[in-house]
Amino acid sequence: MKLGVCYYPEHWPETMWSDDAARMKALGLTTVRIGEFAWSRLEPVPGQYDWGWLDRAVDILASAGLQIIMGTPTATPPKWLIETHPDILPCDSQGRPRHFGSRRHYSFSSQTYRRQSARIVAAMAERYGSHPAIMMWQTDNEYGCHDTVESNDPDARAAFRIWLRERYQDIEALNQAWGCVFWSQDYRVFDHIDPPLATVTEPNPAHVMDWKRFCSDQVTAYNQLQTSLLRDQIGDADITHNFMGHFTQFDHFRLGQDLDLATWDSYPLGFLETAWWDSQVKQTYLRTGHPDFAGFHHDLYRSVSGGRFGVMEQQPGPVNWAAFNPDPLPGMVKLWTMEAAAHGAELVSYFRWRQLPYAQEQMHAGLNRPDNQPDRASDEARECVQLLAELGELPETGTSKIGLVFDYQAGWAIDIQPQGQSFRYDEMCFQYYTALRQLGQNIDILSPDSNAEGYELIFIPTCPMLSAEQLDRFAASGAHLVFGPRTGSKTTHFQIPSGLAPGPVQSVLPIRIPRIESLRPGVSEGCGQLRVERWLEQVESESLTSEDGIIWQNDKATYIAGWLSSESLQSLFHGLCDTYGPDPFILPKGIRIRRRGDLLFVFNYGAPVGSYEALSTLLDQAVCLTSSKADKAAEIAVYRFV
Repeated sequence: MKLGVCYYPEHWPETMWSDDAARMKALGLTTVRIGEFAWSRLEPVPGQYDWGWLDRAVDILASAGLQIIMGTPTATPPKWLIETHPDILPCDSQGRPRHFGSRRHYSFSSQTYRRQSARIVAAMAERYGSHPAIMMWQTDNEYGCHDTVESNDPDARAAFRIWLRERYQDIEALNQAWGCVFWSQDYRVFDHIDPPLATVTEPNPAHVMDWKRFCSDQVTAYNQLQTSLLRDQIGDADITHNFMGHFTQFDHFRLGQDLDLATWDSYPLGFLETAWWDSQVKQTYLRTGHPDFAGFHHDLYRSVSGGRFGVMEQQPGPVNWAAFNPDPLPGMVKLWTMEAAAHGAELVSYFRWRQLPYAQEQMHAGLNRPDNQPDRASDEARECVQLLAELGELPETGTSKIGLVFDYQAGWAIDIQPQGQSFRYDEMCFQYYTALRQLGQNIDILSPDSNAEGYELIFIPTCPMLSAEQLDRFAASGAHLVFGPRTGSKTTHFQIPSGLAPGPVQSVLPIRIPRIESLRPGVSEGCGQLRVERWLEQVESESLTSEDGIIWQNDKATYIAGWLSSESLQSLFHGLCDTYGPDPFILPKGIRIRRRGDLLFVFNYGAPVGSYEALSTLLDQAVCLTSSKADKAAEIAVYRFV
């Protein structure tokens, strides 16, 4: 696994560049990402490129023995471009332009911006595509950040109408699919259809679903524009994009088909503050991040581009963008780095080399302080370099026995019509992942279209629009299938199936769901120790019975007719692993493990003193390769089974 750093030579006097490069190399870093925000310096006036400074930066970094990740600068179109072509600006739900002054100020649908993007990307690829020090290219930066996937601009409206015409062919087919007879919403021509934004009350859910599909396709098409231009010029260099955490506004699996590997930006403390966890969880993991945040995203992005992934931005200290920004515990930067290695990352790149003393990110820590003195994360990066060298070539990650299906379209469906305020798709998937990881399991995250061969258990937390073809693929794998509530509850046109939910699931599990209810916070129902909160479904079946009315099973599948409490879910999954999958092992609270070949990585996110002893039976046949045994918070250990 390569270790690297994000660097912005245009932010610093040129007299510092050589020293920076030498210190990066001395620290043990081997890669450096540059360029992704530099358009105004690369093209200070229209059509006049200034490559000199970037040529010199590339040469200095390469001469120091560093490999370069070159970013295309399209996340930050310069002011002159906005003044010349104001039509590239994205618009809010009311159709009002958003303005220049930060970043990501463009619409994915803007034809003008696509032409301008193609021009700058082609120019960069032509100049640097054959440079031997450039190992990878990154397209743009964090697609969709700051709510920029959707834009209600003229180009987006026109493109949406074309997209709908291609999808439905006939306007009456659209009216029927959307149920436009309701509330007198029938359309006579496609050109009358607007984005479902700024309506008086709730818009038609099928209309919203198609809008989200369209917006996702626009992001993918924009990325394809860049990758096609790059591949003509860059030879064997890889292409990546840096995705984000807890972000589902476009389908990453579809976009990932055009990448060599997916990378993502890992900020465990920042996302702890912005996600759904309650105040107690946020207090418990204040300086470590949630034990499953990084692992979940490592496994997700390993799947997005077919098995290869990395971390393009790793949090090195306090960030600047969350509601509260605590300092990681000493050791956590090392832990996060090695957890990426355990999950199979090819790269971890720290953001950033040096904390900037000005502008929006001046409060964001780096490997070095603003006075150019090393910060604590610098020492932890050096420790990772040493540990990786001691471990040598790591074994293959291999395929897990457990798959968990993550479907971006399912997230959109739940967002569009949650039916209960607390039903959050991301949270449900994360709850399933956590329950399995607390049982010591390796987990592969799958798309609904993934190859399912080789799995013993496949968990589908919820997939409202699961198709018969997708179900057949999962069923043919021979794995025991575990379905969460709302699976199969909608058709592709956002209608209730004619045979009721769970739709196609009825072919493997003969049940139907005539009624559902969402529950207020604090309400818990169930039978014995099995507790349901938030969501409860009534189930009918002529051939199956259930002791509690919640868990419905046969030898092929299990259906969970409600949102189980975390304790109930873990108990159920323990039994399923016992019966159908790999042996479960209940980990102490705050401890996580990850197997990679004959190695076992142990991560301590704050286990209570003494609880580590519960791992002794798991580690009986293993030799510890590290000085630490991870019996304290923010420590890691690596074991080899003999």
